[in-house]
Amino acid sequence: MRAEALDPVLLRTFVAVADLGSFTAAAAAEGYTQSAVSRQIAALEDVCGVELFARGARGVRPTPAGEYLLPHARGLLDRLADTARALDGLRRLDTGTLRLGAFPTANAALVPRALARFRARHPGVRPLLREGMTERLLPMLEAGDLDIAVVSTHKHPSIAADDLVTLADDALLVALPSTHPLAARRRVSLADLADEPWIVADDPEAVATMRARCEVAGFVPETPIRAAEWISKLGLVAEGFGVTLVPALAGAAVARDGVVLRGVAPDQPRRTVYAAVGRHARRSPAVTAFLADLRDVAGDLRDVAGDLPDVAGDPPDLAADPRR
Repeated sequence: MRAEALDPVLLRTFVAVADLGSFTAAAAAEGYTQSAVSRQIAALEDVCGVELFARGARGVRPTPAGEYLLPHARGLLDRLADTARALDGLRRLDTGTLRLGAFPTANAALVPRALARFRARHPGVRPLLREGMTERLLPMLEAGDLDIAVVSTHKHPSIAADDLVTLADDALLVALPSTHPLAARRRVSLADLADEPWIVADDPEAVATMRARCEVAGFVPETPIRAAEWISKLGLVAEGFGVTLVPALAGAAVARDGVVLRGVAPDQPRRTVYAAVGRHARRSPAVTAFLADLRDVAGDLRDVAGDLPDVAGDPPDLAADPRR
């Protein structure tokens, strides 16, 4: 016989009859008529190919085959109940896993703060975080290895992905040494920085993106110093070795003495930051709840980032290549 032929409804009725010793009592306990219980037991006996109960004037009792089946039926019903409780836990966010990907700038403040909010309400859900560039995260999302990913349009004007949710229109600021002649300005033109060394990641795509932005301002940037990590970049900026672009969303993470962030004039370069949701995770309660936290934190960070270029001498939190 096939395992799927063992209908849990029939097994539940079988256990009730065995426990109560009567079709009538089992019918009352399970909310059936006596004839419905009789039909269910007959159907189960047909599936099993054996008699499960010996009928008598004073009720019924399990046959040897029924005695053999009884612990197995109880075990199956217990496992089904455990499964239902586990699924309820997932739905209520008492348990489960949230598989998240994010580009490095998002991991400066946006993602950690959103995860902190999420954990405060749902401590039983375990987050799994993978960091990478947008071009790495989107294939992982498509393959089902991630449930949600924070991505950006740094290198591409648009992103072809399903279920994109806009989180922020993120301005790119310029990081200057606090002693720089232009540090007192509220906004700085890229053209005014044409003679400055630009610090950028030692990556062809990062360099190409930097050059494309500067060429719009009428010059080709010199990039003699290549550094990928934010701490390295800000340290170099603070000591006067160059300038770099910093995403505004990173501006509230970790302060750095000797560096100021300024807006870019006349046209502030921007990128769009999205949450991309995997097709398999559209109905995931964990993804839905975390997405709400991402939106709230992104709004808070936009408010903070909007103030950074307005205060001369304010130290930024982190500097990074905008692609990070």
